[in-house]
Amino acid sequence: MKAIAVFCGSSNGALPSYKRGAELLGKELARRNIALVYGGSSIGLMGTVADAVLEEGGKVIGVLPKFLRDKEIAHPHITELITVDSMHERKQIMEQLADGFIILPGGSGTLEEFFEVFTWGQLGLHQKPIGILNIDHYYDLLISFFTHMNEQQFLQDKFVKMALVDSNPAHLIQQFYTYSPPEVKTFLKKSQT
Repeated sequence: MKAIAVFCGSSNGALPSYKRGAELLGKELARRNIALVYGGSSIGLMGTVADAVLEEGGKVIGVLPKFLRDKEIAHPHITELITVDSMHERKQIMEQLADGFIILPGGSGTLEEFFEVFTWGQLGLHQKPIGILNIDHYYDLLISFFTHMNEQQFLQDKFVKMALVDSNPAHLIQQFYTYSPPEVKTFLKKSQT
């Protein structure tokens, strides 16, 4: 595990525990000599996780679309800033650089990034672990919705298990080392294979 992409909010959220969780994740990444790949911003939880990695002497690679350089305030002190033309290119580069993915609390953009890499995993486009850092129960409803999708037969058992969940950064990353990707999604019936 050389690099993990982290998707998270460009604000700090309502609870101080979100920021503290981002700090703990950043420190854990640096402690394990895992580079952070993230959105390149200096604000919100994005800036917090990057700062924590840097404070511990770790490597931080930001990927930021040109049009967000001023809105999200590009982090001036990260190891490397890659500027891209679009949000789609941002996700592609982050996926290519990362050996796994973690989401911290965030809004619709964070969920969109999470679901894109999750779907890519279902389709076999990558076999990398995907983690949900469930700080202060932030993602309880999302986790429940995965169960609902499964019960309604829109998400197979093997894909429910694809999302690794923990509230402790060290425990979540540890799960990455033993992750075994599911078989690729297929729409063929067993009798057709």
